[in-house]
Amino acid sequence: MSKLEDDNYWRERLTPEEFYVCREKGTERAFTGEYWDCFRDGTYRCRCCGEPLFVSESKFDAGCGWPSFYEAAGPVAEHADHSHGMVRTEITCGKCRAHLGHVFPDGPAPTGLRYCVNSLSISLDEEGEGNEQENE
Repeated sequence: MSKLEDDNYWRERLTPEEFYVCREKGTERAFTGEYWDCFRDGTYRCRCCGEPLFVSESKFDAGCGWPSFYEAAGPVAEHADHSHGMVRTEITCGKCRAHLGHVFPDGPAPTGLRYCVNSLSISLDEEGEGNEQENE
């Protein structure tokens, strides 16, 4: 088993809340996350591995209470999600498979997509700060 598949590896590096969202596919409550109403410039990286996933230029206010982007800027994988009696498309980090949220076909132009992301699964790397995450 690789360290990226090892729950103990992630438990040592993430808070219990981050572990719940990123590794157990949880969801933070709407309008409570750090980035739902943040519009500072920068790159949003995977909270687990530091991979760049979204950029501030594609962020928009969807009114849903979670950070929303109309396109991914890095490796974001899509998976069918049939949990909770719904049919949705889950999005995960393409590098470490951390759960990010879901993508919906109700976003703005130019893509028509809404990547609805948990704040606990990303961290903002503001322009000029550099990557503070462990980028493995």
